[in-house]
Amino acid sequence: MTETLTVTVERDIPHPPEKIWRALTEPHLIEAWLMKNDFSPVIGHNFTLRGDWGSVDCQVTELEPNKTLAYSWAAMGLESVVTLTLTPTSTGTHLRVEQTGFRPDQQQAFHGARFGWQKFLTNLEQVLTQ
Repeated sequence: MTETLTVTVERDIPHPPEKIWRALTEPHLIEAWLMKNDFSPVIGHNFTLRGDWGSVDCQVTELEPNKTLAYSWAAMGLESVVTLTLTPTSTGTHLRVEQTGFRPDQQQAFHGARFGWQKFLTNLEQVLTQ
């Protein structure tokens, strides 16, 4: 088996898990922080994320409301899995995003994801304050 790389980004967000969960699972809110989409919070649902640069084919693989959301992420030769984990804290929620499955020869995608998830989570925090 080929060794793969993982991007992990974590944030402490001063909002309850339920509020963050809505932003992670409601299409109009996902569009505001991530990309245009046809997401539905149903295991097995296929959906597409659409950006200016192209699109990502996804499928919901794990769903535990207010706790865990995982989906496959396939774009430009990259076959990966994104897992978002919400953990309640005394001040809000700890959000952990992991994107696994980057091959060693996919350094550009790996570094792009490291930058991209930081930007997406900053956007998410702005959406949550509205």
